[in-house]
Amino acid sequence: MDRTDEPLIPADTSWLVDPRARAVCDAITKGGYAVYFVGGCVRNALLGVPGSDVDMSTDALPEQVMTLAERAGLKPVPTGIDHGTITVVSEGEPFEVTTFRRDVATDGRRAVVAFSTDIADDARRRDFTMNALYAAPDGRVIDPLGGLPDLRARRVRFIEDAQARIREDYLRVLRFFRFNAYYADVAEGYDPVALSAIAENLDGLTGLSAERIGQEMTKLLAAPDPAPALAVMRQVNVLQTVLPAADDRWVGPMVHLEGHFALTPDWRGRLAALGGQETAERLRLSKTDARFLSTLRDVAFAGPPLGEVAYRHGKTLATQAMLLRSAMAEQMPNPSVLETILTGSEAQFPLKAGDLMPTFSGPALGAKLVELEQLWINSDFGLSKEALLSRL
Repeated sequence: MDRTDEPLIPADTSWLVDPRARAVCDAITKGGYAVYFVGGCVRNALLGVPGSDVDMSTDALPEQVMTLAERAGLKPVPTGIDHGTITVVSEGEPFEVTTFRRDVATDGRRAVVAFSTDIADDARRRDFTMNALYAAPDGRVIDPLGGLPDLRARRVRFIEDAQARIREDYLRVLRFFRFNAYYADVAEGYDPVALSAIAENLDGLTGLSAERIGQEMTKLLAAPDPAPALAVMRQVNVLQTVLPAADDRWVGPMVHLEGHFALTPDWRGRLAALGGQETAERLRLSKTDARFLSTLRDVAFAGPPLGEVAYRHGKTLATQAMLLRSAMAEQMPNPSVLETILTGSEAQFPLKAGDLMPTFSGPALGAKLVELEQLWINSDFGLSKEALLSRL
């Protein structure tokens, strides 16, 4: 079963030494069953990449997992028992434990599964070879399908038949590009077999929900540098399929500017650079994110000075507007621009309505406040309260 020389997870990996996770493992192994850490946590530990959910897989049936957890004083919650998943709570920390499964039928969005005792069955129903890696509680890596060479080469490759994996769940097309953006060796290029399979299955993307597409696209855009992945998506018509009229040409310059100014990436700014028709609806953005995106596009393309943008909409949006304007103009902004944005974001208009009463009232009062506020903004927030009142 194991085609490797049994490499080990680094001994100081947090989840491997976590007593709460070990308690879950001990509960299952003491009952005579096998349990393994699986998927992202194993992949990331071997790559030295921080962060990923800690999931477990076992040959014990869900009901057996519940019994063993209770016997060990842990709290089992049947969060997905029909699909084989029990959430075991250990000292307040939840761990998803899923029985080995094999696909019985799929429709491109969801699968009917049957439980299995074979770890290879479980591995085959995953998407990419680098995700079909398991780790025993002692840290030994189990590689049922020979995915370690791909992981070591940072090569994203579908398990076995790429066409079949895609048709099991068309969202895997978008996951392919996201995983390339985060984990692949860009210099090695993209797996040609995968790209061919993706190009032949574009129609399947139209059946995916906007929410699922949005979740994948926002994760992709949050990658350290999503520009290469977006370019390949465009070349194989995936980008146009999920986001018509999108154009990736400004994303790369934005990423460069983020690095130049040591700014934390914001996927919403990159999405504004990407453009597209009915973006908020097609990606099912939250009302807050949709509002941010709409405002950013308005002020970036034909908006007021960045200091005013920062005053009216905050530092984050103004910073993204600066990046987007500079990317579109293909030029570096003035080095003082971040200071201008900070000043605007912290500025407080020194006048209140009462300062103009009773000289002004009603609509005239509101209009005069707006006029003086704009005068104050145009002075780079320099006019004092007294100077503004002298303009009455």
